[in-house]
Amino acid sequence: MIFQVKAILFDMDGVLIDSAPAVARVWRKWALKYGLDPDLVVEQAHGRRSVETIRAVAPHMDAERENVKVEQMEIDDKEGVTALPGAAHLLSILPSERFAIVTSATRPLALARLGYAGIQVPRHVVTADDVTQGKPSPEPFLKGAALLGVAPADCLVFEDTPAGIAAARAAGMQVVALQTTYPVRELQAANTIVASLAEVKAAVHEDLILLDAAAIPMVKS
Repeated sequence: MIFQVKAILFDMDGVLIDSAPAVARVWRKWALKYGLDPDLVVEQAHGRRSVETIRAVAPHMDAERENVKVEQMEIDDKEGVTALPGAAHLLSILPSERFAIVTSATRPLALARLGYAGIQVPRHVVTADDVTQGKPSPEPFLKGAALLGVAPADCLVFEDTPAGIAAARAAGMQVVALQTTYPVRELQAANTIVASLAEVKAAVHEDLILLDAAAIPMVKS
């Protein structure tokens, strides 16, 4: 599938970086500490700000206080945090003013994980600290577009979660989903689905970025 856009917005975890083992370890440990269902908590954690995950699974708790604890646990857990296939290469092709990372991680956590994975921190990053509402709200991606000075309709988003896809679609953007975290059947709201960024070829021509994505077949209704 071919896309012609002016800017690209990348989610971080599950798109540029494989942090799934660390995410699962941290949230399972936290859930078990408080007698919560660890599978449910981990499912909620993917693609969302941690403070919103806590509010969803434990509304009786002080989410802000617990969020500080979880964030430090995530920063400390770097085992297995690596760059995903094709991520570093694709970022190296793109001009720094034409892309941004839009992540549900806080800024300290995002910087830590990028460092663990050996990915250079880009010029433009939108984190959980920069928004009042996280994904699936469109606010994070709209902030990313504004940061780059590009209209939302001229942006392409790379995401790996239903919450992230919903946020991008609500922002009026096209979305390429990566089958790194969820099965294909849960990514159907995207424009297309790829296995990883290694399946995406990019070229920059003046004010346009051309991308050729080797798509995985969508599930038929």
